[in-house]
Amino acid sequence: MKRIVFISLLIFGMYSTHAQRINFNTQKNWSLNKRELLFNVGATQFLGDLGGANVDDYDYSLKDWDWESIGFNAGVGYRYRFHPMFATTSMLSYLMLRGNDKFSEEPIRNARNLNFRSSLFELQQRLEVILFSVERFSPTYNLPGQRGGNRRNQQYYIFGGIGATYFNPKGQYSDGSWHALRPLMTEGQSKPYSPIAFTAPMGFGFRLGMGAQWRIGLEASYNMVFSDYLDDVSTICGNPANYSDPIAQYFVNPSDPAITQPPGQNWFGPGYQRGDNQQRDSYYRLNIVLAKNITYKDYGRQRIKSKKSKVSGTKIR
Repeated sequence: MKRIVFISLLIFGMYSTHAQRINFNTQKNWSLNKRELLFNVGATQFLGDLGGANVDDYDYSLKDWDWESIGFNAGVGYRYRFHPMFATTSMLSYLMLRGNDKFSEEPIRNARNLNFRSSLFELQQRLEVILFSVERFSPTYNLPGQRGGNRRNQQYYIFGGIGATYFNPKGQYSDGSWHALRPLMTEGQSKPYSPIAFTAPMGFGFRLGMGAQWRIGLEASYNMVFSDYLDDVSTICGNPANYSDPIAQYFVNPSDPAITQPPGQNWFGPGYQRGDNQQRDSYYRLNIVLAKNITYKDYGRQRIKSKKSKVSGTKIR
């Protein structure tokens, strides 16, 4: 009987120790990820007046996709988690967006023959809602002579926010050189449009732990831009005769007259529709996100250090 009681107490003690190691500080584990540095890199897809599919209903949707016009982006950020379910993130990003009518399946767009690329510098402030998370830490992880506990660190979240971006669209001239389009005022504007616009990002993502201090994840977002000039196309065609610069004349209407000017017609003549100003430009981002935890401390090591300091500081009388 004594042997049975002893074995039972031993098993209970081992189980309690194991449970404490796996679920250490469970009720406060979210606070071990309060502050993180973020690094992301990925692809971009522009949605606007250039390029696109052959069906009007696909405009500005995932079906209005040009694989040949995929761009890239990279950024750094800071994330602060102020609640188990909420976090705020500040992101600074560089993006490259592209669009080209020659990739369009729609005949009129294809004949229009416009193209652009634009570098964007964007600052965003986002609010994240953490839908589901599993966060377990072990204080004896990697301690000499001890077996580490089971760590699980996962987050699934959605987000939305506001931002501001600086953009500078450029077009490719017939000789292959690139020229800034905004100063040319290709639609006959009285003054250049603003190169700064507000944005509204929204999306979802997940992150998986790689130890106590690193996480890797995937994030997808749709970014609405409060401007219709990311691609330098919005309203009506200008009149090439009003421009003295031959480069400006080309970008006002680079279409092939043999196609767009059949007898008695001019598809892109002065005052004809060039773009659709009823819809703003936008873009998608698909990023790999690497997060560096700058809050977490190995509490097992900290306890051992504190005990050693107490012992070394004890005086023998």
